[in-house]
Amino acid sequence: MTFDAEALRAEFPALALEQDGRPVVFLDGPGGTQVPQRVIDAVSDYFRLSNANEGGVFATSQRSDAIVTRTRQAVADFYGADSPAEIKFGYNMTTLTFHISRSIAASFQPGDEILLTTLDHEANVSPWQAAARDHGLVVRTVDVKPDDCTLDLADLEAKLSPRTRLVAVGYASNAVGTINPVREIGERAHAVGAWLYVDAVHYAPHGLIDVKAIDADFLVSTAYKWFAPHIGALWGRASVLATLPHYKVRPAHDDFETGTPNLEGVAGVGAAIDYLESVGRRFGSADSSAPTGQADRRRALTAAMTAIRQYELTLAERLISGLEGIPNVRIWGITDRARFAAERAPTISVTIAGVSAHDAAKRLSDQGIFAWDGDFHARALVERLGLLESGGLLRLGILHYNTAAEIDRTLEAMESIAA
Repeated sequence: MTFDAEALRAEFPALALEQDGRPVVFLDGPGGTQVPQRVIDAVSDYFRLSNANEGGVFATSQRSDAIVTRTRQAVADFYGADSPAEIKFGYNMTTLTFHISRSIAASFQPGDEILLTTLDHEANVSPWQAAARDHGLVVRTVDVKPDDCTLDLADLEAKLSPRTRLVAVGYASNAVGTINPVREIGERAHAVGAWLYVDAVHYAPHGLIDVKAIDADFLVSTAYKWFAPHIGALWGRASVLATLPHYKVRPAHDDFETGTPNLEGVAGVGAAIDYLESVGRRFGSADSSAPTGQADRRRALTAAMTAIRQYELTLAERLISGLEGIPNVRIWGITDRARFAAERAPTISVTIAGVSAHDAAKRLSDQGIFAWDGDFHARALVERLGLLESGGLLRLGILHYNTAAEIDRTLEAMESIAA
């Protein structure tokens, strides 16, 4: 069936919001997506029917535990993981990374090396820098190619060494949309005996995650970037997790989950994955009549993310083509259409000659078009591009609930701003 964004938009209450009598255009998704009604209902129903702490013998606690068990399996299916035991919930990607980095770094020796990148969000940089300071580790940073905002793989190869113990890399850049060749990076990391730690926050709403296919050792994302509440989910390879020291209270039920989880958020995450599964059944290659189950859910999610990816790329091409025709606008990142499918997320960042990113975002906002400006915590990249002092980038983030009409409206507004 042809992908029908309008049908899916009806599931997102926020998309009905208006400003000055016109529908709002949400291009702020890289900072956090809107959520479908079923996610709102799941959180509300949790409070009404299942609100209790873990491990009780009474009904609400047992219902709550069942929700967590089901959602842990759903996230494992979303990531393509072997076991729900490999999924760890936390406050968000940043907090999870700070927490797990403590365990990872404690297993290293002074002088061991961690390899980071200039392209990454600070959430996959600062925790490792802090761990390195605490444990006498060496941090090396892979540079980018400023012309297309991709990682310099020759620089990566030059900086890998027998002392490299961890390579931390983003699956996709939240600032310029670059999709990194994470499997290739992982192969190079493993060749020198290092682990691969993947920040999939920006990639997760746009493409299929398969932790086994990319041969990662850790992968983490934040669910509010893929239509769920504010909660993070970390996957760690079981054989690697088993080697790490634990920092937890003695009676904790899990070695890497500290304190009582955001249980209502977990319920919302399960509903968000149900939504994505439904997308695969309606508009992908998944059989809508097939029974639900672990293997079938993975097939439906694969179909969903494939359909979403194809649709979003058509919108990204439409937006980039329009922006290329507007004088004074510069697009940062990959613009070669032949590279889009493998190397680009539908996140387009620009600068406008004579107009700051902040002023451009404000003028879009005045017209009911919501977009972010600044460095988006990809501070090193924006510094490397020489844009930090001038206010950074204007970021237009496309998701599958956006439409061609919204892209055209945005282009019309951008033409006026650039003029």
